[in-house]
Amino acid sequence: MKRINCLLALIITGLLCIEKGYSQNNQVPTGIEIVPKLEKPKKWKFKEKDLSGYLLVYFKDQTQSAYMAISNDGYTFTDINGGHPVFIGSQLAEQKGVRDPHITRGPDGAFYLAMTDLHIFGKRAGFRDTEFERPAEKYGWGNNRAIVLMKSYDLIHWTHSDFRVDKAFPELGDIDCSWAPETIFDPTAGKMMVYFTIRYNNKECHMYYSYTDYDFTKLETTPKRITEIGGLDGDITKTGNQYQLFYVSNARVLHSASSKINEGYKIDTTRIDPEKVSTEAPNLFKRLSTDKYVLMYDVYGARPSNMGFSETTDFITYTNLGHFNEGIMKTTNFKSPKHGAVTYLTKKELKTIAKHWKIDFKVD
Repeated sequence: MKRINCLLALIITGLLCIEKGYSQNNQVPTGIEIVPKLEKPKKWKFKEKDLSGYLLVYFKDQTQSAYMAISNDGYTFTDINGGHPVFIGSQLAEQKGVRDPHITRGPDGAFYLAMTDLHIFGKRAGFRDTEFERPAEKYGWGNNRAIVLMKSYDLIHWTHSDFRVDKAFPELGDIDCSWAPETIFDPTAGKMMVYFTIRYNNKECHMYYSYTDYDFTKLETTPKRITEIGGLDGDITKTGNQYQLFYVSNARVLHSASSKINEGYKIDTTRIDPEKVSTEAPNLFKRLSTDKYVLMYDVYGARPSNMGFSETTDFITYTNLGHFNEGIMKTTNFKSPKHGAVTYLTKKELKTIAKHWKIDFKVD
């Protein structure tokens, strides 16, 4: 009976950790709460002209979890939870780990967060008996089949769904992986579009897209290829009448553009990032109130790994801004972030975040 009571206590503790937003490893509050359904705030008003700050999401290999950091100016970023995870992989993913977080805002002002469901150290952590979920000889490195979808209006209360791509769409066949999901609003379809990498036969990587339900809990349409140019880690941003696609091929960042969101991209093998080592995970964000765009990428070939940055106004010429804490881009309380994405915040949201997470952050 004593063993049963202890087991029940452990189960209850684990459930409370998930609901209240605690890390089961160190009991540090995450600051977020998973809720069954979102309610749009009664006095909610979202206007793009009010955006004045930046929100960075990133992950770390050490924890297989995701983090958030904020910035007034898009140059200096402060982790909101003192360098502790906000999205605990073991509580959110089938494989007990999350990677490749991407966040964006929809036309409704909500935050849409998508992540890869994958723990590359699952065996070492005791979550499985094999290196990867399925044999690496057939399915390759990091094989997985699920993506994590989360939505919030305030960055505190989130809905959560762990979506198995292969089960929802058996017509896709025996996929190796579903990696690096990102989200963008498609004005033609009037829906949020999730796009991500699917690999087959341990060699063929292509970018696919699908549309989600309003609550952002599932993909509703069979994923289709965006382009035949191959590649992975796609990142699509609308600039004027064009969609800028940055993606990875042979461990380097490439670029293409199209007037349509999910077709018409042509191959250009010109390397965009200035690195001499392997890179991945490009993400484009705009410097608010300017005509400048910043391309961020994961310099995973560096030791220790870091984020790199290049700035452009025309997507032809790029200025190398260096890495975090090696140039004008800075972090104040964290290091070695991986595979991140940036979206935008209002001044009120910056103040709310600083107050909720109790951080010493002055809002300009």
